[in-house]
Amino acid sequence: MAGMLPGLPDGVRRVMAVVAHPDDESFGLGALLDLLSGGGVPTTVLCFTHGEASTLHGRPGDLHTVRADELACAARELGVGRVELTDHPDGALVRLSLLGLAAEVTRLIDEQRPSHLLVFDTGGVSGHQDHQRATDAALLAARRSGVAVLGWTLPQQVAERLNAEFGTSFTGRDPAECRVVEPVPRERQRRAIACHASQSSDNPVLWRRLELLGEREYLRILE
Repeated sequence: MAGMLPGLPDGVRRVMAVVAHPDDESFGLGALLDLLSGGGVPTTVLCFTHGEASTLHGRPGDLHTVRADELACAARELGVGRVELTDHPDGALVRLSLLGLAAEVTRLIDEQRPSHLLVFDTGGVSGHQDHQRATDAALLAARRSGVAVLGWTLPQQVAERLNAEFGTSFTGRDPAECRVVEPVPRERQRRAIACHASQSSDNPVLWRRLELLGEREYLRILE
């Protein structure tokens, strides 16, 4: 059943997403996590920070607490079976030991026994150092555990369009390098995004990206 999901490699039977911030699992990976859970593939999310350093603050309250609650809400919408939220400092993952972060990933791999990790593509997609660090930790853990890694990415044309329109720093890939996953569901992803009201209520880049992607998402096999 899992191997028949459109655009995904054969043998995907349990997936663990490794991300830096609450909302990464929804804004970036949401359609894929929904597709997996809807196809009977159990999913887990490991998130390294509470996202407390964000400059977006669309809801009242302390972001450290608010964003943890938003993550739990979004995970329910996406059918994620387990969420582990650690308390590393937002915006500072690059200053932490890569070996230490990888050990946290390895511990959860040992518990969950995923067939694949799901991460942001190398380079972090958005240019955020935390995204890159989370991916680096996942890759290191995967090499030691023998787990395959799928990297969520953007096609180069979409990245360039967003950068031109918003002055962002997205990194895209030639679609020929990618697996194209289509059609992807967006309804539950949009509900998960709505859970992250502190970050999505004033986020035109997010909505433009989803518009440009349409019913497609792009993956690279990293390991």
